[in-house]
Parts: sequence; structure tokens; C-alpha cells
Amino acid sequence: MSDKHIAVIDIGKTNAKLALVRLSDLSEIAVMTLPNRVLPGPPYPHFDVSGHWAFLLDGLAQFHAEHGISAITVTTHGAAAALLAADGSLAAPILDYEHDGPDEYAAAYDAIRPPFSETGSPRLSMGLNLGAQLHWQFKTDPALWGKVRHIVTYPQFWAYLLTGVLATDVTSLGCHTDLWNPNEGAFSKLTATLGVTEKIAPPRQPADILGPVLPSVAQRTGLAHDTPVHCGIHDSNASLLPHIMSRKPPFSVVSTGTWVVAMAVGGKPVTLDPARDTLVNVSAYGEAVPSARFMGGREHNIALGGASLDADDQQILDVLTKRSMLLPALVPESGPYAGMRARWVGEEPAPGSGQRSAAVGFYLALVTARCLELIGHDGPVIVEGPFASNKSFLWMLGAASSSPVIPMNSATGTSQGAALLSGCSRTGAAKDVVFPACEKQIGALLSAYAEIWKHSLNST
Repeated sequence: MSDKHIAVIDIGKTNAKLALVRLSDLSEIAVMTLPNRVLPGPPYPHFDVSGHWAFLLDGLAQFHAEHGISAITVTTHGAAAALLAADGSLAAPILDYEHDGPDEYAAAYDAIRPPFSETGSPRLSMGLNLGAQLHWQFKTDPALWGKVRHIVTYPQFWAYLLTGVLATDVTSLGCHTDLWNPNEGAFSKLTATLGVTEKIAPPRQPADILGPVLPSVAQRTGLAHDTPVHCGIHDSNASLLPHIMSRKPPFSVVSTGTWVVAMAVGGKPVTLDPARDTLVNVSAYGEAVPSARFMGGREHNIALGGASLDADDQQILDVLTKRSMLLPALVPESGPYAGMRARWVGEEPAPGSGQRSAAVGFYLALVTARCLELIGHDGPVIVEGPFASNKSFLWMLGAASSSPVIPMNSATGTSQGAALLSGCSRTGAAKDVVFPACEKQIGALLSAYAEIWKHSLNST
């Protein structure tokens, strides 16, 4: 094989993906996607693991037959874990973190969770704190604790199915779980409180090789029996990894998808405010990274009704001059404006119009700029994921953050970072292309719009 091809399993909240990345230039030579279907239960809403597994095995077989696979890495969304029985099967379905069941015991959980100063995890609703998920599952099914022999974080569940090796990883444990102390690089006191210290699998570095694929996987897919499988990584940290490897701080990375996650590297000193949905992520190197997030992709879909239409310059100018503004928050359960209710100021653009796309792009950029401010951003802003092709978002983000904006052209920024776990040493990163500046007239209007938007947040 003349070039290494890395198969990346990428399970996002909205879609499950399988990408094949050419390691020499980190280009995606093939991508398959499947909607991440949530099954209603019983016993609660949970992920369609068997459907994902069949999709992944079929995709691995096709990619290997067509291109050859040198190694496999895994990246997934956070706030998910697999509870495994003694025989390695699931002791319970993998809970969808958007289920509000854990809120039933919120007061009891609040009484036992460690403080933000220990974990860097803000208190989040539903199952967004993995510790709250475990607490709720054991409370509602008292027999479950005895059935569970092992607990693995979500990327490592898929790695386990591939290799039979149990693990967790530091980035997934450091993703607002309440289970990790990022300053000490060790489990928090909550693992002992929940009685899972001996059940939760040992933490590994994302790049560690857990082992070769199981014989059954090799037979099903045609993969070589010695195909290595890496431990895996939380998706936002996968987006961050290529930039940590190739850039000098300060800079920030904005990973966009169902969640928009802003991460500051080498930024200004700041005191994080957990009430604003700021948190400490943990990088692939185990380092604490100030972060903030909101459900930007979900808000984009809500505001546009699922439509996707690019706004041209005239439509952008029309929104700027009319000052049509969307104020937060369409998903009020998270983000820097949690608890606020969305409303339009000025003329609401018609659904399906370019003007509405422009106004929504501005809104998402302005919330992102606030996230960056909260985490002490300094330097350029690198945008990963689908918003990297949204002109309205990029222009407004540059104006609101007073920073150069660098969009990345990857179809899924997470796949490149996850592929790098296979040991590639980047020797000449691609030259940055700052998003082209708009005309001076539009630039002045963008800045004025941003100021009026911020002022409108405090008006009745």
C-alpha cells in the first residue's frame, strides 16, 4: 500500500459517519453517513447501537475492498457511556443524553457531585453530565449496579467492539462528566461516591493502540488480522488536535455541528463561569483547555426549518440595513444565554429566504463570539465543520470577535484529527487562508449590527 488510509468512525449526535482519510495530506477520500436514530425505549430513549454497528461493518468492508485500510480510529460525541455486563454485552441500552430522566433526581445528584473547581464540569440538565446519567440509571434500576461489570466511554465502546479491549480516554472523561479532575489528571471523587471506581475502565491516551481487530471483525470486513485500532477521542478534541500539532498559540478553534464548541489555546487569563456553559475540556495531550459551547447546529435547523440556503451579498446587505435580528436562545437549556427565550427584533425574514439564512448566520456568529469572549480568546479563530462554509457566519464572527477567521474546508473536521491519532507527524501544515474581508461598507454595518444586537439583549 503506497499510502496509509485511516478509517475513522465518527458518531455525532445527528449523524453516524465513517470516513476514510489519506494520512499523507489528511484528505477524506470517502465518507458514508447514517442518521443517528434514537430509539424510544423501553426502558428509555437510547442509541441504535446495533444499527450503527451493521452500518460500520458494511462500510469498513467496502472501504477496505476499494482502497485498503491501514488502521482504525474512533471519535464520538460526549456525554455517553456503555454499561457492560460480565459477558461483554450491554447491561443496559446507551442512554440518549437529551432524555430528561436524570432531572428526576437532580437535587440528590447536586448533593454528591464535586464542585466546578475540582472537575471543570458545569452542572448541566438532562444527561449532559455523564455522572448524572449513572446516578439516575442506578437509582431507577437498583439491580443494574450489580449487573454492570465494566463502564467504558463512548469512543471506547466502539473500540471495544472492534478489539475486545476495555478502556476510557482522557478527552471523553474530561468532557463535562463530573468524573474527572483535569488538574490532577485523575478520576474525581464522584467515581467512589457512585461506587464505580472498580468498574470504570482505565483511562488511556487517545492515540494508544488498544489492539488489532478481533478475528470475527476481520472475517466480516476482510480487514487484515493485524489492523490496529486506536483508543479514540471526543469529537471536539479531535477537531482541536491538528491545530495543537501545527500552530503556535494563541488561537481558538470553533468546532461546529449539532454543538458549537469554542476552545481557546494560550488565550488570556479568565475565570470560567459555569453558569454560562463554560467548562474545561481535556486535549489529546491531557492538557486543560478553556471551552464554551451551545447547541448551534440544532438552533440552525430550528430557525431554518431544516432548509439550507446560502445568502448572497445583496441579501446579507438587506438584513444588515433592515437590522433584522434573532436574539437567543432557541435552545435555552444550554449556552452562554441559557434561560433566555428567542425572539426577533425588527422585521422577521421569511422562512426559506436568503435573508433568513443571513440573519440566522449572524445570530450563530454572535453567540459564538460571546463564547470566545468568555474563555479568553486571543489570536485567529479557526472554524471547523459545516459553519466553515457559511459566509454570513464567518463575516459576522470576524467583526464581532475582531479576529481573523480561518475556515477549514474539511467535510468533517473531526475525521482529520481522529486520523492523526494513528501517529502522523505533520511536517508542513497547509498555509492558512483567512476568510476574505468584505467590502468596507459591509464591514462597518456588521460591526454596528453586532453592537445593536448586544444592546438589544438587555432591552425589553
